[in-house]
Amino acid sequence: MAKYVQLVVFGVGRELYGVGIEVVHEIVRVPSVTEVPDAPEFFEGVINLRGKIIPVIDLGKRLRLQQAERTRSARVLITENKGLLVGLIVDSVAEVLKLLPEAIEEPPQMVASVGVEYITGVAKVKERLVILLNLDRVLSVEDMKKIGSTVDSALAATQAA
Repeated sequence: MAKYVQLVVFGVGRELYGVGIEVVHEIVRVPSVTEVPDAPEFFEGVINLRGKIIPVIDLGKRLRLQQAERTRSARVLITENKGLLVGLIVDSVAEVLKLLPEAIEEPPQMVASVGVEYITGVAKVKERLVILLNLDRVLSVEDMKKIGSTVDSALAATQAA
């Protein structure tokens, strides 16, 4: 029996991206995001999701893609990275796909050499390409530390007030 790869497919800009379903806890509408001072440009702020404070990143900014106007179809993927919950703002969520592993190809050499270290593969789905992201690389250790210390200092400031 063939073992499938399940992906959450979402849109950022004009492209479709995918991540393994195992890293996505839930998908929510974009709530009110509390901005945090002195944060990296791609770090939107924090949200309160059922009592948990979750840092939120704009995935389009993080991937240095051309920014589009945020619409009502925008969503936050609540993902887990190294034990930490992180929200990723995406333009839309398309579907959950089940693919055979052989439907996923390595990224082309030219793409890999341009510095797009976030891509783990490319899947062809109904005449469209889905770019598979490695969230460990998208949310690198340095970025996570920066975000963690920014969130910690923001929480300390709000508790002191």
